[in-house]
Amino acid sequence: MATTLAARLSPHALGRRLPAAALAWVTAYGALRAYWASGHRPHDMSPIGTDLVVFTGWAGAGLCGAAALALAALVLPRADRLARIPRLALAGAAWTAAACLVGSGAMLLLDVVGAVLPGLGLGFYPLGALSRAAAVTAGVLTALSARAHTARTRTGPACAACARPAAAAGALPRTPAWAYVAAYLAVAGCLTRIAAQAVVGFAESPLSGGASAVLFEAGFVLGGCLLPLALVHPFGRTWPRRVPGLSGRGVPRRLVLWPGAAISGGLVVYFGLMLLQMAWERLHGRNPFPPEGGLDLPEAFFWVAVPAYFAWGAGMAAAARAYARRTRTPCPSCGR
Repeated sequence: MATTLAARLSPHALGRRLPAAALAWVTAYGALRAYWASGHRPHDMSPIGTDLVVFTGWAGAGLCGAAALALAALVLPRADRLARIPRLALAGAAWTAAACLVGSGAMLLLDVVGAVLPGLGLGFYPLGALSRAAAVTAGVLTALSARAHTARTRTGPACAACARPAAAAGALPRTPAWAYVAAYLAVAGCLTRIAAQAVVGFAESPLSGGASAVLFEAGFVLGGCLLPLALVHPFGRTWPRRVPGLSGRGVPRRLVLWPGAAISGGLVVYFGLMLLQMAWERLHGRNPFPPEGGLDLPEAFFWVAVPAYFAWGAGMAAAARAYARRTRTPCPSCGR
């Protein structure tokens, strides 16, 4: 079953169906953004008013237009026969548009936390959350389309059984050293973030208390310490002996991989963009986080906490990539 699913989702099997679907999605979302930009945008779609960041107003509609143009080119049969330089330029345009779309919906991370744990005090804006989810989906579809195009044009013939290209990386026989480094980098990032909060005081937090705060803190520690280690250590693949009823059985792949990929992606996008914004504000002589809303934290706190979050996400993303290859079922035909 796993091999069949991989065959259906491989770049070669997807062909031009994925770019066509992505084009339809981006075009529809772009039309909505153009309608909003023409003076019909709803109010209060996020704590800052707008639903997206960086690409707001007509810039958001223009970004969707740029992504649609790149996807329309990828749909054409001639796209696979382009010379090397035009092919790289087309793929680069698609990847750039994808990154901008995902980055513009960076506040989706707050939407997810606010929706799952409403008692934290984070404002939840349903329409804005849907718009950000649509932008991130558009970016992911565009990125997958660019990846499929690159795989079709730069790799050898695909396996008839699993549809994986000849140049595809095979399953890892063991967890590599770099994956351990990445996992422990993620743990270090989480612990650094906790240490930074301890220095300024745990009472200095914009989050509300109650059961939601307890659940958030428990998830924070599990997601920052246990999950990265599960991605590289055996207990993330086989239930330990101390687990009643499950001892020795295999851990469902999606139980570890999906949260690892989702959390790491959200952290990298949100705090990566925040780190860039902080650098921009500081280079222009401004405090990136001036006191507001009764929260007055030293600027040094953010220069420790935000890079720590980013390191956490980047490390876990690399560890999740290794886990995906380590637990992948090799194709019986080609061994990839």
